[in-house]
Amino acid sequence: MANPSITTRDTSELVQDTDNIYQTVVVASKRARQISSNVKEELSNKLAEFASTVDNLEEIFENREQIEISKFYERMPKPTIMAMEEFLEGKVYYRKREEEDK
Repeated sequence: MANPSITTRDTSELVQDTDNIYQTVVVASKRARQISSNVKEELSNKLAEFASTVDNLEEIFENREQIEISKFYERMPKPTIMAMEEFLEGKVYYRKREEEDK
């Protein structure tokens, strides 16, 4: 059974702005890395609030708030899916390197 988050995309829709499928993939992957980095930093900051210098196993296993935060981030859509949606909605700004050189 396929993952329900997997979506078939029309390549003509993907290359509408770039005229090149590879450029589309590069733009979306760079945006996905940005999203992933931001989410990772946000999660680390939230979990840092629960950091404890005490090695008490009871306290570690009973921290429901920390578990709920982790589960929330696990259920979030993957960064690649979010980046592709943003790209298709025209929310991603990018420029070609050749254009900068001119």
